[in-house]
Amino acid sequence: EEVDSEVRVLHILRKHKDSTRPASLREPEITCSLADASDVLQKVREQLLPLSGEKDFSKLKKIFEGLAQRLSDCNSAQDGGDLGRFTRDKMQKPFTDAAFDLKVGELSKLVFTPSGVHLILRLK
Repeated sequence: EEVDSEVRVLHILRKHKDSTRPASLREPEITCSLADASDVLQKVREQLLPLSGEKDFSKLKKIFEGLAQRLSDCNSAQDGGDLGRFTRDKMQKPFTDAAFDLKVGELSKLVFTPSGVHLILRLK
């Protein structure tokens, strides 16, 4: 079985008051709890899940990009959550593990890192 050396994903990051840097372009001072941040992404995930895993995931990608632009606390929000291609050593381990475990066109469960809570969609 071939092992992927890199992936390309979109993600939505929701920070919370205990995040490494609780500030973003969307919200200069983030005061919400981890539970609040998780709730937002869980609702997004439930909305998108019916589209996950389709061979043609262009609709899912388009909706995800729009939600990332509105909801994400990562600077990648302006690019629809696109982090570009990356190798295993470039991101925090829980994020990397989740991204590499996904199939192309598949949506992750919620992923927790020191940066906050993430929802990931694998593109490549």
